[in-house]
Amino acid sequence: MFSGIPPADALFDAMFTNFMTYATANLANLGINPLSAEWTTLVAAKADWDAKFAAHVSAQNAAAAAREGKDVSRGNAEGLLRALIKILRANTAQVSPAELEALGLHVYDETRTPAPVPTTRPVLKVDTSQRQRHTVSWSDESTPTSIRKPSGVHGLELWAKVGGDPPVSLADCFFVTLDTRTPYTYDFEPDAFGQVVHWIGRWVNTRGEVGPISETESATVVA
Repeated sequence: MFSGIPPADALFDAMFTNFMTYATANLANLGINPLSAEWTTLVAAKADWDAKFAAHVSAQNAAAAAREGKDVSRGNAEGLLRALIKILRANTAQVSPAELEALGLHVYDETRTPAPVPTTRPVLKVDTSQRQRHTVSWSDESTPTSIRKPSGVHGLELWAKVGGDPPVSLADCFFVTLDTRTPYTYDFEPDAFGQVVHWIGRWVNTRGEVGPISETESATVVA
């Protein structure tokens, strides 16, 4: 049966205080023997609760104040620390990378490694579930279940040939786009409806260098 005792500490404290105040003033009317174990132990429990709850509230207030002070202190210290670190990083004549490491600071690699020429091929998939549209998704042949591009790759060149036999090379195709995020959607004009479109792709790195072409993926344009 529901006792009417609220779960939250503050509400419990208010309810407990009200209960004891009224009960103390109306012991006879309530039929409570002031010398009974039930009442005397409850009075002791109330005194214990008052002391412990007050200590808890005080500790919470102190913790909140301490946290606020800590946050202000850190903000001040962090700003000063960042300013000095910036000066130390700029003073390359006196502050060596080894000294930065000794200070616990990250040492930046000033020598950039050029992006490698792509050596793997993209794998294309064409979704024809929407009328007049091909949705081309892609992955790398070395990681076919991931949409992540190979290291150093900027995007995917997409080429296409509409109708006829599959292309022998990119010379048989027209350039469609340089796509940096899969998938890519292409909407066809009515004259392509019912025709087979042959798709080819190849990776392009951040320096514009290209890799080998993919296998041809062919799909019909649904009218």
